[in-house]
Amino acid sequence: MLASAPSAGAATAWVVAAYLVGTFPTAQLVAARWGVDPTRAGSGNPGATNVARTAGRGAGVATLVGDLGKGALAAGVGWAVGGHGLGVACGVAAVVGHVLPVTRRFRGGKGVATGAGMALVVFPLALAAAALVFAAVLAVSRTVSLASIVAVALLPVAAGLTGAGGAEVAALAGCAALVVVAHRDNIVRLAHGDERRLGARR
Repeated sequence: MLASAPSAGAATAWVVAAYLVGTFPTAQLVAARWGVDPTRAGSGNPGATNVARTAGRGAGVATLVGDLGKGALAAGVGWAVGGHGLGVACGVAAVVGHVLPVTRRFRGGKGVATGAGMALVVFPLALAAAALVFAAVLAVSRTVSLASIVAVALLPVAAGLTGAGGAEVAALAGCAALVVVAHRDNIVRLAHGDERRLGARR
């Protein structure tokens, strides 16, 4: 038997809780075991790519899994307690928490992994399409940021094409816009031809 939909107040509480899940400092906690603060090393971004570069691949993988888990957990719990729409709202809230954490003066990561974790639960077909595009762009450009930006921008379109409702697509588009804006420094470097590529040494 399906549980009844939560009240507006309860749904809001779940979304706030999901935001707080998103603020969990995965990168800092993981990298600290290797004696690294990712907010002060490398690019200064508390994300899997920078952790991998500054603390090693193992630390990067652990950070990636943790950030994926934040998005998946938030979306999964939201869906379980209030349906697919609340799952999307909670997943998006977790991404916002990761990118704009109130616990760290709104200075967080880029949100790609957390967004992917959310999409894995609520938009798996759209995520599969975005992942294929990510892999193709990365293979050609050897640039993680460019591949991430293109894949993130594609995700709302793919979700709409695979049956997501208008409100959900709009929420996902807003989330994608936030993630793209979080890559603003990368976009400037891409425009100048200065963005770091895989395998490059600096």
